[in-house]
Amino acid sequence: MEWLSAENLVAVATAVLGIAASGVMLWYERRVPRRKRIGYRVQMDNPIGDDVRSGRANRRLGLFDETPGMTDATLVLLRVENDGSQGVDHDDYTGPELHGLTAVFADRTIRAVSVTQPSDTDHLMDHFTPGRGFGYDGNTLRIPRVPLNRGDYFKLLVLLSGGDVGREIRLIGGIRDGEVHPNRSATPDDKPPLFSRAARTITVMLTASVVTLAAIVVTRDDTPPPVGCESGTLTLIGSTAFAPVLREVARKYERDCADDETSIVVDTHGSTSGIRELAVTGARTEQGSPPVIAFSDGTKPSGFPDLRENRVAVSVFALVVNEGVRLPDDDLTTAEVRRLYRGEITNWRQLGGPDLPVRLVSRDANSGTRQVFQRRVLDRGEIANSSLDCVHKDDRTAPVVRCELDSTQQILTTVAKVPGAIGYSELNLATRAKGLRRLTLDGDPPSVDVLEQGGSAYPYREIEYAYTYGRPPADSLASSFLTYLTRGNGQDITRTHGHVPCWTPAGLNLCAEHPSRPPAS
Repeated sequence: MEWLSAENLVAVATAVLGIAASGVMLWYERRVPRRKRIGYRVQMDNPIGDDVRSGRANRRLGLFDETPGMTDATLVLLRVENDGSQGVDHDDYTGPELHGLTAVFADRTIRAVSVTQPSDTDHLMDHFTPGRGFGYDGNTLRIPRVPLNRGDYFKLLVLLSGGDVGREIRLIGGIRDGEVHPNRSATPDDKPPLFSRAARTITVMLTASVVTLAAIVVTRDDTPPPVGCESGTLTLIGSTAFAPVLREVARKYERDCADDETSIVVDTHGSTSGIRELAVTGARTEQGSPPVIAFSDGTKPSGFPDLRENRVAVSVFALVVNEGVRLPDDDLTTAEVRRLYRGEITNWRQLGGPDLPVRLVSRDANSGTRQVFQRRVLDRGEIANSSLDCVHKDDRTAPVVRCELDSTQQILTTVAKVPGAIGYSELNLATRAKGLRRLTLDGDPPSVDVLEQGGSAYPYREIEYAYTYGRPPADSLASSFLTYLTRGNGQDITRTHGHVPCWTPAGLNLCAEHPSRPPAS
């Protein structure tokens, strides 16, 4: 199930943790403080004798020095407080003794006790009488059943002897529906914490939950999936020049849709070959449109009435020469290109270039790139093939060497390797190739940017078409992929490969008009 992804599970877990922490906080605030609670803390435990093993030096004057038995004396200030949200009454003390609480000072002997309380709680002093259990014996101090409203407290200043400072001090007793517990010790110089330990723990839990959820939101890929993702198998055939676009768009479609049952295969062998293969496959299909899309550099040939066209992009092509062929301004006129491909120019020095024989490196007859070149630039077909290795003439009567290759990449590799070679290619592939020089035609550069800006008469360009056999169903993978390619995220990939998508503002105008054919020479 899609919602059981790792990201969603982490998000749900952190959300549950946050809700749980909020619930604990609510319970703590409403339930725990409402219990009756007596807290105590040691606010001072200091030596006043010179024989106390505290590691701290001290000096005494007056009674501290003159009174007998003060050599190992210590002073303890013990604060007892109601830190719950309910008052503690006389009858809430559960012990069987007359007194309510017992303070025990380990390894020390009580010598004297003084009781203090806030000025607005004078009534508390009435309870500190021997008749109500107030007294001490050895290391034990008996504290009466003192009623304490919420927030009330009293302090006990206890003079001790016979032990070291820092020894254990405990307050013992029972409270009905409540407890007696130690609080954090705080000397008069200490600053009390702003939040309780429980409040700090809950705050940390909530903060961790929020930070985790924020990290998930920031790091996850929010790119919306393609509209109408479909599963199945689809084969893309036809143009080798457009194949790099198709491979990348196919990978992105499969990744965006995240469907293991979706498989898109790119198997291109030329525009005309793809058109014919689609027609044969469609004719053999007993019902509906086969899961095949053929891409063609330009319109399909006549005689295929069942193929339905979709305009995809404007493709720009370029003439390329070996880097050793240096021409004035790296430019040829359309008339000069036609003379080259009729075999009338056999050496580059005839065009102001180096003394090198002309070698024409062309695509096979199935190539859409070749058909666009013949249709848009030559206004005729190329001369006959005369070489297998693109270097030597197999037909001695041929005016120039001319060979045919199966793919655009073979064209670029061969032109870069063979001195005096000239060929043609899809622009983006030609731009990235090494060992080549791109030519302008009649002063117009092969440039997508210039073409989009308008006003360029560069002729070697054509609309890229996608053909299906009839109209594929709306819920088919073929229909979904075409939508993704022409109007979805595939447009960005098409543009980065040097083509103008037909459904962009600039592409709408370019795809609506066919570049006019150059006049025949």
